[in-house]
Amino acid sequence: MTLQGRRTIITGGSQGLGRAIAEHFVRAGASVALCARSEATLRVTAAALRAVAAPDQRIYAAPCDVSDEAQVNAFVTAVRTAFGGVDVLVANAGVYGPMGPTESVPLAEWKRALEVNLYGVLLPCRALVPEMKAAGRGKIVVLSGGGATSPLPNLSAYAASKAAAVRLMETLAEELRPYHVDVNALAPGALNTRMLDEVLAAGKERVGEAFYARAEKQRDSGGVPLDTGARLAVYLASAESDGITGKLISAPWDPWPTLHEHRDALATTDIYCLRRIVPEDRGSRW
Repeated sequence: MTLQGRRTIITGGSQGLGRAIAEHFVRAGASVALCARSEATLRVTAAALRAVAAPDQRIYAAPCDVSDEAQVNAFVTAVRTAFGGVDVLVANAGVYGPMGPTESVPLAEWKRALEVNLYGVLLPCRALVPEMKAAGRGKIVVLSGGGATSPLPNLSAYAASKAAAVRLMETLAEELRPYHVDVNALAPGALNTRMLDEVLAAGKERVGEAFYARAEKQRDSGGVPLDTGARLAVYLASAESDGITGKLISAPWDPWPTLHEHRDALATTDIYCLRRIVPEDRGSRW
């Protein structure tokens, strides 16, 4: 797969999965713009990317709070000036938010998680969609998580915001289908990143014994490699996946390397979507 010449923005791109995605995009030929909150970490990551980039590839990095409309618009404008346009958005920035029973966690922290995980997808999309519509092409990849598809007791802000981000992705996919802009969500699997460290630091009293036990098992097993999700991000940003849109795809579990072979079927099915299950779907009639 090649991303030669594709101009890409990756939010939350300075560390963890975001950095892994950026590294894979650069190796695939893309020019990459990164944003995150830490300028120091961005500087280190950008230097590492420039060290492996080809002369015709551009690397840009600047701090940005993805929940702040003015900062997002300023960042996108700066990238557009530096690159001449943007072809791909990877909305990766995200936080777990407060951990504990929903009625007891600080409301301000709950709202903040929603701002980062949901508005942090919405605002970059709003800034870039007009350009993609005018070009008649584009790729948007939204990072999902376990909270999007199953309840996560004691992590309600994360679960609610991730489910909302996936439904936003599905809605944008339908709005942008006539313009040949593909919008998909990527579930990277259980990753051993700083977010896992946050769960372990919170302890079983705040996140619950079952979730804490899963986190310990994940830590000890090594989790899903970052490269797995990064390779799926490259696929979803490449021409090979053209026409696949509105889907939530699991990096470790779904057969994504061959999804383009089922392009026509995927366009008319609710496979890989968030949908309501009725009794008949489970063999019952109520």
